Amino acid sequence: MIYINERFVVKHWVKIILELTKFRIALFATLSTSAGFILAKQGFSSDMMTVVLGVFFLACGSCALNQYQERHTDRLMERTRGRPIPSGRLNAATALKIAVLLLSLGAMVLLKGANGIVLGLGVLALFWYNGLYTFLKRRTAFAVIPGALVGTIPPLLGWVHGGGRPFDPQILALAFFFFIWQIPHFWLLLLNFGKDYEKAGFPSLTSIFTPSQLRRITFTWVFATAVACLMIPLFGLVNFYAVQVSFLIAGIWLVWKAFMLLRSHHSEFSLRLTFNSINAYVLLVMFLLTLDHLL
Repeated sequence: MIYINERFVVKHWVKIILELTKFRIALFATLSTSAGFILAKQGFSSDMMTVVLGVFFLACGSCALNQYQERHTDRLMERTRGRPIPSGRLNAATALKIAVLLLSLGAMVLLKGANGIVLGLGVLALFWYNGLYTFLKRRTAFAVIPGALVGTIPPLLGWVHGGGRPFDPQILALAFFFFIWQIPHFWLLLLNFGKDYEKAGFPSLTSIFTPSQLRRITFTWVFATAVACLMIPLFGLVNFYAVQVSFLIAGIWLVWKAFMLLRSHHSEFSLRLTFNSINAYVLLVMFLLTLDHLL
């Protein structure tokens, strides 16, 4: 009986930590960091684990800190009231301690195993997300545009740790792609939960644009994401013609999926399908780029 109770407690805490740290978002940041490293290094290397672990801990800590910062507004939204702090499964002080611990671990890993530029970029991402973006989203409905710059930093971290320079055109082209992708990624959520944001007191594009206008704007950004991907080979990041063709096919598939947004009677299913499609598309692009540099 004691063994069963212990297993229950462990599972309970694992679930809370995964939710608090937004594990999937942290994992995505880690994958984009790995892609940046492999592109710069032209393959795997043992020191990749340093930047991967450092970014993973920083991303987890940043997400946990964000939930601490927004614990009061999270209680007001259907989408977020089930999170660990507003649901009462975790008190705010404990959540803050977990966030600080993870951030400290991430900073120490990068401090010991990477150069100062990599650590500086990691700290910049933290302050940009938990400082600037969190501040702006309470004041403007367009906060996601400057906030999307956070997504450009993980691949840049990997690139620099792999031996590249921060302002190499190749990594800037890839960073631009990640920047463009994040905007429709967020606005697709907004089409479903815009009223939720308004209820919590956040400025929302749903109070500025009609649903039809917002769907057209989001479709335009999805289209721009596909175009940004097709620009990547122009900067010398792709070696094989087959990968370029794959980018084109994947881009056409994404735009076709997003075309459902322009229908007059869209549904929650079409929004979710487009949201999942654009995320799958970005993962596919990362996989193809990584494969291109490993073959």
